[in-house]
Amino acid sequence: MTKPVAIPEPRRPVLARPSDTFARLTPLGWTSGLIFIVALLAASFVLAGYFVVYWLTADMDFMVVYSALLLNDGQPAFFPHPAYFTVLGVKLWFQVLHHLNLLDTSSLSRMPPASDRLAFDAAMTSVIRAARVVAWMTATSFVLVFAGLARWLVRDWRLATLATFAFAFSGGVEFHMRVLRSEMIAGCLIIFALMILITVSRRPTIWRPLAIAAAAMLCVLGLENKIHAILLIAALPLLILPFGGPASASTQFWSNSTRAWLATLTMALVAGLLLRAALPLIALGLDPTTAMPSLHPLLLGKFGVYQLGLLAWIGAGMLTFAVVWRVCLAETFAAIFAVIAGASLGLLALLIEYNPSNVVIVLNPIEEMMTFADQSAASAIDSGNPFAAIGLFLSGVASVLQRYTFVLFTSPRPTVFLTWLIVPGIVYAWRRGERQTATQSALLMLCAIAIDSLGIRRGLKVEYFIFTDPLIIIAGMVLLDRMNDLRFHKWAYPISATLVALHIGVSQAEPIRMVTARRGPERICEWNQHYLPLLPMPWCELPAKRP
Repeated sequence: MTKPVAIPEPRRPVLARPSDTFARLTPLGWTSGLIFIVALLAASFVLAGYFVVYWLTADMDFMVVYSALLLNDGQPAFFPHPAYFTVLGVKLWFQVLHHLNLLDTSSLSRMPPASDRLAFDAAMTSVIRAARVVAWMTATSFVLVFAGLARWLVRDWRLATLATFAFAFSGGVEFHMRVLRSEMIAGCLIIFALMILITVSRRPTIWRPLAIAAAAMLCVLGLENKIHAILLIAALPLLILPFGGPASASTQFWSNSTRAWLATLTMALVAGLLLRAALPLIALGLDPTTAMPSLHPLLLGKFGVYQLGLLAWIGAGMLTFAVVWRVCLAETFAAIFAVIAGASLGLLALLIEYNPSNVVIVLNPIEEMMTFADQSAASAIDSGNPFAAIGLFLSGVASVLQRYTFVLFTSPRPTVFLTWLIVPGIVYAWRRGERQTATQSALLMLCAIAIDSLGIRRGLKVEYFIFTDPLIIIAGMVLLDRMNDLRFHKWAYPISATLVALHIGVSQAEPIRMVTARRGPERICEWNQHYLPLLPMPWCELPAKRP
């Protein structure tokens, strides 16, 4: 009797597992990846920043340091941006270093005379280098804050790591890391406010009004450091609207009428107290004839017209979000009071180092911005012809789109390469049915283009990238977070690796240009008498040098 022979089943082919691009690009993990990014930033700062001759990037380096030295002498200091927290940070840093015997020249009275060239050069080198450390510490801190908020914003830590890398090596951060400018603090604080608002709009909590209060405070603090931030603030109500969803409805707490309205009343009382404390500042800003008689109102011959329009725009945006995404009435009013409280608290920060001129330009930002606008923009505004202003804006849009191609107009801005993927990604998401995601990303991109188009009037200098680079990066985050499967595409890794290489290479173009620049300090003489009246330069005839 024969036994049946078992015939083995044919072996099934083993399918290769698709490569995970996110995993290949983030081999160090979350914490080690952040340490690596911070180490690269520090190396870049030391190699192409800290040791650069003190007058090579003198523009705002000198102006901020001069203001800090004045304040440490007990004298008033005013700068029209106004670079409020930048100056205060440098002032405090000089005091700390002087207390530790690491800096001799912590105030203007300790500065050697310009007639003693060797002593003056040594003193200016020490204070400028000390101030550059403040710029590096600020940039590094903001990169880490961005990382934390990115981790909160998206589901995958690997995507948050890649977004942090893109932010850390964006043109704006790389420039501001080694030069004292007012844009870094202003742009980042408002971007952080945007990220907070996006997160709480998607995932509501009982504490959502407090998060909104924090965002409002950050917006005002950003405006106090750079008045150009008003453009980004005005875009927030529109940017936040599409980030709502079915999960955005109020939590159970806000549906409880007694407890919810008690919390709303408490927020109203806090908002009233803070607003009352800020009213003297607001009154000064709306009647600046005493503090800054040279300032002229923009609309209807009165101050405060467009400011009221902006407040109405913000309120309308909040009410629209509440209606569309089913936010309870109690929470809606609590959020409105939270905005008032946060903005008032932010405005009170101007009392830390009170100067009436700072208050005036913070509350009248566009009037002050117009004093620095080019002739074509000023003429268009003064003519009252809306078509002239629209024509200038459209020409700015065309110029920005040229820059985004990088081929038609090169710039030290690596985020333009991200736009090459984000724009087709928006189209792909729309066709795939992810229309809300496509709308979110498209609005972020349109906002970046609009703000850059206005910045064209001043040449869209590299220092302004910090306002819009994060918008482009967040637009990419939004797309990839929703269409996570794209990381397994066969072309995903080679394209991503190429982008990483381009990102690093282009981001270092401006630092290398600064280090290798061959120019003298004579150009400073064009403005040192106006901005540095008590700090004459050895190579300038005016102002007169003290013996």
